[in-house]
Amino acid sequence: MRHFKPTHLALALGVGALLTACGGNDGASQISIDPNTLADVQTVTINNGTEIESVDPHKVSGVPESNVIRQMLVGLTTTDSEGNTIGGMAESWESPDNKIWTFKLRDAKWSNGDAVTAHDFVYSMQRLVDPATASPYATYLETAMVSGAADIIAGKAAPSTLGVKALDDKTLEVTLSEPVPYFPDTLIHSSMKPVHKATVEAHGDKWTQAGNIVVNGAYTLAEWQVNSHIKLKRNEAYFANDKTTINEITILPSPAQTAIDRYKAGEVDFGYEIPPEQFEALKRDLGEQIKTGPRLCTYYYEFNTKKAPFDNPKVRKALSLALDRDTIVNQVLARGEEVAYQFTPTATQDNLPYTPEWKSWDKAKRIEEAKKLLGEAGFNESNPLKFELLYNTHEGHKKVAVAAAALWKEALGAVDVTLTNQEWKTYLDSRQNGNFEVARGGWCADYNESSSFLNIFISNNTQNYGKYANPAFDSIMKQTLTASTTPEARAKLYQDAEAQLDADAPNIFIYHYVGNFMVKPYILGFNNNDPMEHWQIKDWSIAKH
Repeated sequence: MRHFKPTHLALALGVGALLTACGGNDGASQISIDPNTLADVQTVTINNGTEIESVDPHKVSGVPESNVIRQMLVGLTTTDSEGNTIGGMAESWESPDNKIWTFKLRDAKWSNGDAVTAHDFVYSMQRLVDPATASPYATYLETAMVSGAADIIAGKAAPSTLGVKALDDKTLEVTLSEPVPYFPDTLIHSSMKPVHKATVEAHGDKWTQAGNIVVNGAYTLAEWQVNSHIKLKRNEAYFANDKTTINEITILPSPAQTAIDRYKAGEVDFGYEIPPEQFEALKRDLGEQIKTGPRLCTYYYEFNTKKAPFDNPKVRKALSLALDRDTIVNQVLARGEEVAYQFTPTATQDNLPYTPEWKSWDKAKRIEEAKKLLGEAGFNESNPLKFELLYNTHEGHKKVAVAAAALWKEALGAVDVTLTNQEWKTYLDSRQNGNFEVARGGWCADYNESSSFLNIFISNNTQNYGKYANPAFDSIMKQTLTASTTPEARAKLYQDAEAQLDADAPNIFIYHYVGNFMVKPYILGFNNNDPMEHWQIKDWSIAKH
């Protein structure tokens, strides 16, 4: 996997410099195309893999939801087709110390004609951390060190005390409690998208319905039939509408096999998450229509560290050592994934890989140590370890779970695994509420920096569903934000954090993803070299075919 370097200036200049980034035009990343080569009808049908929870950016946590939301809402910063951080609603930003950040907003309108202002971002950030919102990403601003976020989330202070304020309609100031040199990069995340205050207050939870919703992005919601399709239509009020070509998007929630069948039949133009058992055959059949590229995502199994026996690190470590990741990656998947020995993908910018001691052990030695640890925890042939492995309904997840259960049984003997699958929404609810023993997890970067992964293991992070808590780990992560820390020093601290996770084994990191897409040859503008996979349909066009 290639190492991706962003174009933002914060990391390059370091603490104490005046940081100014010219955001450029959010709609300018599309390559100039001769209009005579374009199809008369500019519509596209994509498969999103599952029914989504919501398009409220403060109510969701999944990739499928983000795929839809970023077509409709634009934050202060966004990404270009290569995954680089560029200006979204902000034309420029600066900070003298990486603690007080000032953003200058461009002239832009909401889909109802209202001006997009700094006040919209104040309201939206306050709404995110407000306990009444109950956002699964409530702690995002806390881990980004926005002043006051922690106390608001804990119910100790009012949302109005958050360190964000509108200096005027076009100037937003954000105050952090610690210097965060990569702060503008964090703002590309879905939870950082703004919402229209008057619309939310007028319609409550129904503000996201077609006919009610007000957006500031390239597309708005035209229709949503649950378990059937979502239709987005072009937002004529979008500030870069003149650079948008596709007029209508149909988004399907089809499972993988259905999506492949519909793609072959010409009913779907774009899809992702190709099942491993079909990858080679589809590559042969479709050739260049199968696109692959780096992806900043990690696949793992998460322990509920508050439930016995997984409150015992020896049990967790035993299962981690005994799981043959190479077999899963090379035989079960075989799509180019990378075996994971740490949480952070090695394609992450400035990553300093952590190599655990046990990586060099052969299979026999790993199993020997795993059996020893299980025995010390009280598990053996007469008292086997029994647990439930939860995964969301998906043929690929099932294949990995079946393989994992078999590999554990083969290696350890005294392990009985019950496989349980749930539909996406139910599965998310089970994980968020701690109703699991071991659960399949997948984490994709919110921004291209190691903290985007490691922050979720901080004790009070709302994404820390396994409730892992170690003051030593929290301390390491806090040190990454000290004013004297350079990118190189942060990389070493991140490596130390990975070592702590390896010792405590709150999760079993299995593999780092690779992006796989089915893309019709008449789709122009899609770029599979974005490791964030933040594809934006406003950058695409449909050629004559």
